Amino acid sequence: MTTETPTAETHEFQTEVKQLLQLMIHSLYSNKEIFLRELISNASDACDKLRFEALADDSLLAEDSELRIDIAVDEAAGTVTVRDNGIGMNRDEVIANIGTIARSGTRQFLDAMTGDQKQDSNLIGQFGVGFYSAFVVAERVDLTTRRAGDTTALRWSSDGSGSYTLEEVEGAARGTEVVLHLREDDTEFANDWRLRSLIKKYSDHVTFPIRMLEQVMDSGEATEDGDNTDKPDPQWETVNSSSALWARSKNDIEDDEYKAFYKQVCTDFEDPLTWSHNRVEGKYEYTSLLYIPKRAPFDLYEREQTQGVRLYVQRIFIMDDPEKLMPRYLRFVRGVVDSSDLPLNVSREILQSNKVLDAIRSGSVKKVLGLLDTMAENEPETYADFCEQFGRALKEGPGEDFGNREQIAKLLRFASTHTDTESQNVSLTDYIGRMAEGQNKIYYVTADNFAAAKNSPHLELLRKKGIEVLLMFDRVDEWLMSHLNEFEGKRFVSAAKGDLGLDDTVDDAEKQAQAESEEKAKGLVERIKAALGEQVEEVKVSNRLTSSPACLVLGEQDMALHMQQLLKQAGHDVPTSKPVLEINPEHAVVQRMDNEPDEDRFKDWVSLLYDQAVLAEGGQLDDGAGFVRRLNDMLLSG
Repeated sequence: MTTETPTAETHEFQTEVKQLLQLMIHSLYSNKEIFLRELISNASDACDKLRFEALADDSLLAEDSELRIDIAVDEAAGTVTVRDNGIGMNRDEVIANIGTIARSGTRQFLDAMTGDQKQDSNLIGQFGVGFYSAFVVAERVDLTTRRAGDTTALRWSSDGSGSYTLEEVEGAARGTEVVLHLREDDTEFANDWRLRSLIKKYSDHVTFPIRMLEQVMDSGEATEDGDNTDKPDPQWETVNSSSALWARSKNDIEDDEYKAFYKQVCTDFEDPLTWSHNRVEGKYEYTSLLYIPKRAPFDLYEREQTQGVRLYVQRIFIMDDPEKLMPRYLRFVRGVVDSSDLPLNVSREILQSNKVLDAIRSGSVKKVLGLLDTMAENEPETYADFCEQFGRALKEGPGEDFGNREQIAKLLRFASTHTDTESQNVSLTDYIGRMAEGQNKIYYVTADNFAAAKNSPHLELLRKKGIEVLLMFDRVDEWLMSHLNEFEGKRFVSAAKGDLGLDDTVDDAEKQAQAESEEKAKGLVERIKAALGEQVEEVKVSNRLTSSPACLVLGEQDMALHMQQLLKQAGHDVPTSKPVLEINPEHAVVQRMDNEPDEDRFKDWVSLLYDQAVLAEGGQLDDGAGFVRRLNDMLLSG
């Protein structure tokens, strides 16, 4: 209980204070609920200061040695009170730290430290104006404070309009008490459950206990005048956990503790697949505890995914924006990063682009990639489970993260003609280890599904020569290969685009046979070209077909037909490109065409051949009904 003195002084805010205060009240904080986080952070700073100063003068703690933060709510009065028994402030400090915006008492305190003292102080002190966030929800704020070791207390009061009053009071306990008189529109915060949930969300890992009065249930028995005689007095109870697992040494943490923390923070009912706990020291210091989930979340491929790595600054939750600390291809990573080096602008939730954040992000990415690399090498079965859940997301990496492209490529897994199964368990390192003698390219084919990739006519010559081909059928694969040009000095070559580059594997006899075949089919090639007109860039005798009559070959930079079709269906404009039609003159269908004297019927044969090649590529026919009619006519005519 405090006693007011009869005199109160009125002070004007500095001009820039008025401007910034109005900015904060009306537009700065995008999320009103952070006011409690800011006030708790300031209270935690005050307790930290007292604990540190008490190392030199233990009498400062004599009055009350158990440092804590108390939160009280009065729903009827529409007030929220945040009270701490920390260092408190004297008159000069109140005017300097509360009367001047963007000035932090904690930062000044740290600036006064030197040598080891500064390292040991372990204070936040990065936030400057957190106190003023109270005006986001309050129409008036009363602050009562008494510095440790002083006998006189002060009360600061303001409605945020441009001035504040300052007066001496008596009977105040050590520390600072902030009373928020809530605006009519913000009385939702005068609710016990609401405040408890905000404490758990933002300040659960603050070092000091955060207490609220327990909720006492009526016994149901009452006297004649209506009073409940058995209702006990509510007791203070700690709301936060007061412990940050990541701040402890990993040598002191059991696996079960890591798993339990993951389930709590990441709201997952399963254990994580693996995790990495690191403390980084050097130019920037931060601690990271990063988890790989066992199962992909339902929103893994949603653009508006909200969960990610949570950013803390000295145990105070700042944000969990998925793309601030991890690139999108690692959006499945969960966990926390805690740093005291991170500079923030006037609002914590609006982070500036800065070198510290970039360094934390870069270091965290390398930790995750290293964790996956170790898992792939030492626990192949576990890594196979990871790839089944997150392999497609990881394939986005080479296009997003040029600096780590080679390391990401090493982690990717694909199906292949080596086993001809749908399992994507072949690494690029495995492929290179099985390369045929003299082979210096990595061959692949993309398709809309596994069956289409496995049975692609483009693979026929490669299969005949015993050359392994990667079978890619995830929708992201076509995009992936547009950004992945080589691996360990070996160039990627699509079996369906451009030249296969197999000249080194072809002997003189094969070259002569190919030349003779081209010469013999010269007339047929010209007839087909005339029939197709502008539909194709060229018609040529194929050197990649052995059992199929024809196939379409795209340019090396062209997009696969199945991907063009997907983009068209999504409403995108797709650049038009003309394919090359390659024919196999040794196939019975092509020979039957060559012997067809009727030009109209020959054109039907050509249209059928071309349409079949389009379908084999995963494309869509412009005239499906015409294709069916021509096919039926051919079947009926024998």
